Amino acid sequence: MKLKFIPFVVAFAFMVNLALAQTGTYLNNRAPLRQNPYIELPLGAIKPNGWLREMLIRQKNGATGNLDKLYPIVMGKRNGWLGGDGDQWERGPYWVDGLLPLAYILDDKELIAKVKPWVEWSIKSQQPDGYFGPAKDYSEEPGIQRDNTRDWWPKMVMLKILKQYYSATGDKRVINLMTNYFKFQLKELPSVPLDKYTFWARYRAGDNLMVVYWLYNITGDKFLLQLADLLHKQTYDFTDAFLNTPLLSTDGSIHGVNLAQGMKEPLIYYQQHPEQKYLDATVKAHTDLRKYDDMAHGLFGGDESLHGNNPTQGAELCTAVEMMFTLESTLAVTGDVNYADKLERIAFNALPTQVSDDFVDRQYFQQANQVMLTRQTRNFDVNHSGTDVCYGLLTGYPCCTSNMHQGWPKFTQNLFYATADKGIAALLYSPSEVKALVADGKEISVKEETNYPFGETVKFTMSLGKAKQLIFPFHLRVPKWCNNASIKINGKVMQQATAGEIVKLGREWHNGDVVELTLPMHISKNNWYENSISIERGPLVYALKIGEEVTRVKNTKDPIDYGSSYDEIRPTTPWNYALIDQPDNKLDENYKVETSAVSSYPWNLQNAPITIKTKGRRIPSWKLYNDMAGPIPYTFIWGSDAEQPEDIILVPYGCTRLRISQFPQVR
Repeated sequence: MKLKFIPFVVAFAFMVNLALAQTGTYLNNRAPLRQNPYIELPLGAIKPNGWLREMLIRQKNGATGNLDKLYPIVMGKRNGWLGGDGDQWERGPYWVDGLLPLAYILDDKELIAKVKPWVEWSIKSQQPDGYFGPAKDYSEEPGIQRDNTRDWWPKMVMLKILKQYYSATGDKRVINLMTNYFKFQLKELPSVPLDKYTFWARYRAGDNLMVVYWLYNITGDKFLLQLADLLHKQTYDFTDAFLNTPLLSTDGSIHGVNLAQGMKEPLIYYQQHPEQKYLDATVKAHTDLRKYDDMAHGLFGGDESLHGNNPTQGAELCTAVEMMFTLESTLAVTGDVNYADKLERIAFNALPTQVSDDFVDRQYFQQANQVMLTRQTRNFDVNHSGTDVCYGLLTGYPCCTSNMHQGWPKFTQNLFYATADKGIAALLYSPSEVKALVADGKEISVKEETNYPFGETVKFTMSLGKAKQLIFPFHLRVPKWCNNASIKINGKVMQQATAGEIVKLGREWHNGDVVELTLPMHISKNNWYENSISIERGPLVYALKIGEEVTRVKNTKDPIDYGSSYDEIRPTTPWNYALIDQPDNKLDENYKVETSAVSSYPWNLQNAPITIKTKGRRIPSWKLYNDMAGPIPYTFIWGSDAEQPEDIILVPYGCTRLRISQFPQVR
């Protein structure tokens, strides 16, 4: 079947011309910036298929495509980013930061039409001094409340949006706006620093820095490098904090979303100043998070400030999508597969469970061990009238209502990359297809067929267009969890691959060539808080299957703040199980995997395509506390009250709403 990529043809051609002018394929970093191993493709070049496309369609039909109707008080025509007198800050840009890539990936005219007024107003809002966005008077008179509309932070989100818009359309007005705005920043920042009005910009300026480098690669304007140094100087010093302070081992030390979003900054700046300390700081940050704060689903305890790794601590939905974008950004800069592994862990476990099947309701905080979702104050750093774990449009806090939309579209956008050696790379896996330039600018397409992350095989079919054969490298990632990966080309085994490597298949390709990557998945376990364990297979974490009783609650107490209604969910089956200790070489024997067909939407209990049957022992003394699982018993309970073994079922974490995913162990 012939692939269709109609709406981005003009943009694709525009980007091709830019790319060919520099490298023969795509724009890599311009000197003196360090060359990156991987380069983002134009927005719309990658199309989702299978279950991933279904996720994006549900976003279109759900909150992403309809937030202006579902949340009109903020996202309606009165929004300040549409010229109105409503919200002037981050929520409108947050929504469009996910809506715009969704619109162009799906080639959806209705969604594109919904995006355009935000883009047009932003471009036309630019003032003679270079400022753009909502503008209100800043009175210095005593007693007059100072408006923070000129806060640098929300413009950073809109800059990301405009960058994506340019990638999809080639609209040169974006280049003009950014050039003028960045001149404005360079002039103003010395006297109006990033934290002049609020502290958010100081922690999140890595996003601003990314766009400065992106523009520099297009225009070559030297003042942009000067601005980059100034932005880095005013940004919170993550490098020093990660290397030389107990930031990540100290509860309450930093806001969780600031951490997830800001921790990309050392590696973004590394492109201009490639010093080893920026690499070391980022590696140490992820190592320390794993030791002190991470949980089985791939996120850290941050509810809202950093709050350790007890599996009943919350992880914010904004943290999930911002950490994904951070990992996508750092993967392209470094080519380090560790970031891809961590990205898939979040995408295939934490992200799908935190949003409802219809992509309307969501949780503000999720818990790795989550056994009851009710309106109840919990052991979180911040509580929003007890609504934080209930599924609702506005429960917890509305920032996630606005920001959740970027997760799946940007994940789709990063499945494939162009490479510095004029090839193409598949570093994340999901059903999809891509159109790209390779070699000396020849256009090819690659179709990826897979049931990953549920299945072990990823099949790529090459279509070379007008060319009969082409020589270019094809990069494939082997996850660290996979010890016996193999690669076939046209049915012939070419090589075994080492866990945690990127295999580069450099050869003469022919139209219709098929590359088959097999990633055998075996049961494994990881150790966590109080020596609890998670059961894993490939990129998926498995959790106890718990029966659910769902109650839709009409909110008569505070509907404006937390929504007119929300779901509470209570367990109908026991949850307080420990797993029976097994040696590593007996795991596959004692955890029986059963598979079924992967449906178009696999992320709920009814459609879970994989179940694992094993034995567990109930611990009667492990009880509820504040509608949460109480303190988890320490592993290896000698002489405990654990009951006799019984059959239990585990399902993929992303299919659950109630779960135990970090289990105590007993003999």
